Amino acid sequence: MTLDRIDIEIINLLQNNARLSNKQIAAEVGLAPSSVHERLKRLWENRVLTGTHAEVDPESLGIGLEALFMIELSKHERTTVDRFMEAMLEIPEVRSAHLITGRYDLVVHVAVHDTRHLKNLALDRFTNRPGVTRIETSIIYDTRINPVLPDLRGNDTYLS
Repeated sequence: MTLDRIDIEIINLLQNNARLSNKQIAAEVGLAPSSVHERLKRLWENRVLTGTHAEVDPESLGIGLEALFMIELSKHERTTVDRFMEAMLEIPEVRSAHLITGRYDLVVHVAVHDTRHLKNLALDRFTNRPGVTRIETSIIYDTRINPVLPDLRGNDTYLS
């Protein structure tokens, strides 16, 4: 699907605030609400837009600590890694799992109540898992997230 300047503007608006109405988006991009509706419908159908979510204050759910588990696996076969990644998402405390390059194979972001919860999670759900040869934990002190993905189509500035 080819995206034009208006599509990108709509996407950027929604990445910053997914609760905007068609009327609000239309006013921002200079189109009629019906045109925005058709564009949004096309963006969803073509899986450019894939979901929405609500940001929730972690403390309101009893989360007092977030951490990263850097995990080294004993086997690097595709099926083993894929199964491990899927298993990670079945653990309620896991926010995300990333297959990476470097010393470790995965980085798993977890949200827990406190350090006791973190220790129990590491020992009960990670270090005893078959195939895990090493785990290192880093506590997250603070996080800043940019909700807007950059539009890199045709931008080869760093490729030269």
